[in-house]
Amino acid sequence: MDCYKTIANNIGEGYYTEKRSKFLAFAHHVETVDEAMEIVKAYRKKYYDARHCCYAYMIGPDRQEFRANDDGEPSSTAGKPILGQINSHELTNILIVVVRYYGGVNLGTGGLIVAYRTAAADAIDHSEIIQRLVEEQITYDFTYPMMNSVMRVVKEMPVRIVSQHFDNTCSITLAIRKSMAEQLRARLGKLDFEG
Repeated sequence: MDCYKTIANNIGEGYYTEKRSKFLAFAHHVETVDEAMEIVKAYRKKYYDARHCCYAYMIGPDRQEFRANDDGEPSSTAGKPILGQINSHELTNILIVVVRYYGGVNLGTGGLIVAYRTAAADAIDHSEIIQRLVEEQITYDFTYPMMNSVMRVVKEMPVRIVSQHFDNTCSITLAIRKSMAEQLRARLGKLDFEG
């Protein structure tokens, strides 16, 4: 698999209320654990008067890096249901934070699970889900006279130019979907013999 689903950069907001407890949910696109933790820290500061600030994240195209945090709620009643929504939508590179204002009435474990799951689902529903390719970057160094041949390969293949430097010795860095990286390497490698 060289594509995955994530959300766009705008923040998806969700809301749920049960027995006067309010659950505010926020879905963010994140690329790293550090980025996710910075956002969680910002919500804890912004909603310092809330009882709980629970979250879950999933990172990486292979969806191997994830965490669910109950932030003081009974075990597995908050982070897990949030993570469950991320999984059921098959998303990655996403953080969902759910802030809870306690309404004075206990919801019980079942009620909490429903509340966190519903708030997280609402945040996802208000997010733009996008498909991304898993890309590999390839840097190719060549001499100036080979420029036209290199540019022909760039035009003929579905690549994205990440950076380029043209001088006596030229260098170009290209991004291409992982499954096509070998093909691009072979095409560029052939130019060495033609050049």
